[in-house]
Amino acid sequence: MATIPEEETCLTRVALYVSCKNLLKKDITSKSDPLVVFNVHNGCYWVEHQRTEWIKNTSCPEFVTPIVIDFYFEKIQKVKLSVYDIDNDTETLSDDDFLGEIETTLAKIVAAESYTDHLKIPPHKVLQGTIHIRAEEMSDSRTNKILALKFKGQNLDKMDIFSKSDPYLEICKLTSDSTYLKIHRTEIIKNTLNPDWNLFLISVDTLCNGDYERSLQINCYDYDNNGSHDFIGSFATTLADMLGAKDNPISYDCINPKKQAKKNTYKNSGRIILQSVNIINDHSFLDYIIGGCQINLAIGIDFTISNKVATNPKSLHYTGPNGKNQYLDAIKAVGNVCADYDFDKLIPVFGFGAEIPPKNKVSHAFPINFNATNPNVEVLLGIEGVIAAYKNCVSKIQFYFPTNFAPIINHIASFAANAAEDGTASNYFILLLLTDGAITDTDKTKQALVKASKLPISVIIVGIGDADFTAMKDLDCDHGVLKSSSGECALRDIVQFVSYKKFLQAPSDVLAQHVLSEIPRQLRQHYLLSDMEPMVRH
Repeated sequence: MATIPEEETCLTRVALYVSCKNLLKKDITSKSDPLVVFNVHNGCYWVEHQRTEWIKNTSCPEFVTPIVIDFYFEKIQKVKLSVYDIDNDTETLSDDDFLGEIETTLAKIVAAESYTDHLKIPPHKVLQGTIHIRAEEMSDSRTNKILALKFKGQNLDKMDIFSKSDPYLEICKLTSDSTYLKIHRTEIIKNTLNPDWNLFLISVDTLCNGDYERSLQINCYDYDNNGSHDFIGSFATTLADMLGAKDNPISYDCINPKKQAKKNTYKNSGRIILQSVNIINDHSFLDYIIGGCQINLAIGIDFTISNKVATNPKSLHYTGPNGKNQYLDAIKAVGNVCADYDFDKLIPVFGFGAEIPPKNKVSHAFPINFNATNPNVEVLLGIEGVIAAYKNCVSKIQFYFPTNFAPIINHIASFAANAAEDGTASNYFILLLLTDGAITDTDKTKQALVKASKLPISVIIVGIGDADFTAMKDLDCDHGVLKSSSGECALRDIVQFVSYKKFLQAPSDVLAQHVLSEIPRQLRQHYLLSDMEPMVRH
């Protein structure tokens, strides 16, 4: 008797685009700063799956970060979307205002053209505000293409009385119900009528569902702190049309229909120029690692006097009878993971903020083995070599001040710059920066990070002790773009900050997982932006 082979599990990856209307206003002087948390039920309890971006000062947010999830036709997939008014930069939500939630199934969302529900407080109290979800099917991400797009504006309308505009772009695609769905938002460029936006990456699937003739609308706005952003103008295009910029830039009239209707002499509200477009192959983090990309860890340790002298039991560098402290615990947690990807098992380790022998001069980037020509510490048998070098260094230096990050960031970035000269995806650098307090060279540090954002490097900052780490959070721009004092924007987010005290009671691998979780995305983003294919091992 003939048998019919079983079908593989019916799996489709979907992108959920979320918006809200008429959210509760919890802030006295402004509207809410909403974010949506998407949870899935694993059969026993709710598990956080993803978050949208955080949008400031609006009661009607339209989030451009899609919730990406695998949809199984044959399964009941319970999901919960919770809306919060974010009041600070911490990841915890217990100190933020809850604006309501919905519980439903993924099947109901996918089956509806546009799923809508009223926000509630459990179990059944209906609140002000609604949530709207639109599902878009995604193609197989392993065969998808990535677009690198670069726009600039020219002679945009001046929308503010006392200053120029603060322009940004929103990219929208036409959906099956003839509405436009927001799918990307650029950074804001302050006080200019000729903005030059960063090159950004977006998948062909996200942009147009693989349909090169699908209508796209690109809107230009003037950002206002009160959330009432002024519409400058827009234009329509398609991916097929934009691909013409492969050879030469394309200039689009930025049209404001209201102004156009009022004046016969109206030409435009400026022009948006597509400077470049490039279709590149999508590659995963593992593609680069398997191809031979080496992860190079470098460590920077804060030896400023605010740590207190190492012989003082209250010092953050005090090891005591058990030979441990927070600095060493963080080095072990992160170092042991990164060492597995490091082919040569050599880690350069630097200190900053101390007087070093023999002349007792203050240095902000000195090798802890005091060997300027070879700052590497061997880690063939694990991270113990770094710990031994650290303990030897502490006994020979004098803690001093100030807390300057820029010298050590620039120093390690120079390693990355040298490695990038060969034009291959061969070496990526991670700088683990351990510090006990606020930095004193903020502007120079921002400038160093903006410059480094173009290089194969990520910076992990771990705050040790109980100091005020507000300035560190400003460097970790999860909700915006890092800018130097001159206004130059970082090409990509390369900074991850975490306060160690949050992990004091957690296993060491939890800290490592948290601080290293962004590395695969950051590495992949760098090489895609640089249009570098993974190497091929021979």
